[in-house]
Amino acid sequence: QVQLVESGGGLVQAGGSLRLSCAASGRTFSIYAIGWFRQAPGKEREFVAAISWSGGSLYYADSVKGRFTISGDSAKNTVYLQMNTLKPEDTAVYYCASSEFGYPTRYLRHYDYWGQGTQVTVSS
Repeated sequence: QVQLVESGGGLVQAGGSLRLSCAASGRTFSIYAIGWFRQAPGKEREFVAAISWSGGSLYYADSVKGRFTISGDSAKNTVYLQMNTLKPEDTAVYYCASSEFGYPTRYLRHYDYWGQGTQVTVSS
């Protein structure tokens, strides 16, 4: 199994920044990609960004492109999500997930293990 732990969430004003971390442990050799997803109250979980474990492939949702940056540190088995120019509509619980699929994807069904989530709240 793979264990994922997110951290770095919090309360920030609109226009501010946060950096989320996703630390992986366990069978990390089985991971091909890490994805970030978010879920706002009353809404479905949606894709935010994904990165291949090697760091060579990146993929962003249109809603965050140009504002969010996903990156990885293989030595620490950690993936980061740098979030800049935050908007109130970015408010959600953010989850990271690991995938053994062949490439980073936006589809929840391709992800096998999930973290517990971290709350991000952006005030206007």
